[in-house]
Amino acid sequence: MDLQVSGKTALVTGSTAGIGLAIAKTLAQEGAEVIINGRNKERVEALVQHLSKELPGTRFRGIAADFSKVEEVNALLAALPEVDILINNVGVFEPKEFADIPDEDWFRFFEVNVLSGVRLSRHYFPKMLAKNWGRIIFVSSESALQIPTEMIHYGTTKTAQLAISRGLAELTTGTEVTVNTVLPGPTFSEGVGDFIGSMAARSNVSVEEMEQDFFKNARPTSIIKRFATTQEIANMVAYLVSPLASATNGAAIRVDGGVTKTIA
Repeated sequence: MDLQVSGKTALVTGSTAGIGLAIAKTLAQEGAEVIINGRNKERVEALVQHLSKELPGTRFRGIAADFSKVEEVNALLAALPEVDILINNVGVFEPKEFADIPDEDWFRFFEVNVLSGVRLSRHYFPKMLAKNWGRIIFVSSESALQIPTEMIHYGTTKTAQLAISRGLAELTTGTEVTVNTVLPGPTFSEGVGDFIGSMAARSNVSVEEMEQDFFKNARPTSIIKRFATTQEIANMVAYLVSPLASATNGAAIRVDGGVTKTIA
């Protein structure tokens, strides 16, 4: 299927690994020019070179920026004044007991997970409205709807993304600009893989056994009883930024394997 994004420019934040990288590669293969983003300039540049060789005919650029530092965000915006597609994917997570989460962690999580999307959208959204076309996607989480007790601060930031996304969508009335949120469930990204691997090592069990235990005890409502792949998330995002999805706006789309146990 031709997703009709050829010639579009897409910024995917936090795209040197995991879901962000899968989204970047998918959009590039559909013909978009993709800007890879990460905190480390050398890693970003090396990845751009690697992807250009791995996927001949695709177009990648790289811009490093740490979204916990507003001056680096401003530098990114100066280097990339306009995009057609904005994927607000960058995020941090860390399991921690609620009583042990200091103010500094709350501020850091909001700075990266919430304000990154606010700052970028505040810059790019008016330009999308002016040219009457654009796509903004917030990569949230099923944790936005079912706040995980082991990382309440993370879940709270993901809920905030839903509010921002819906609010922006309300401002697109009568235009060809759309703003949506994607809610992945447990996904086997690089960070999650490391987390599950360390848990398996501490418990002296295999990664497969730890995955089974995770879905039995931590996410028992999962229907698919496995981690989603990053590509499965990327497939949904790629469709939503396509002109084919022009009637989907202000929505929160789940790719959660059925973890969220509600109908609407």
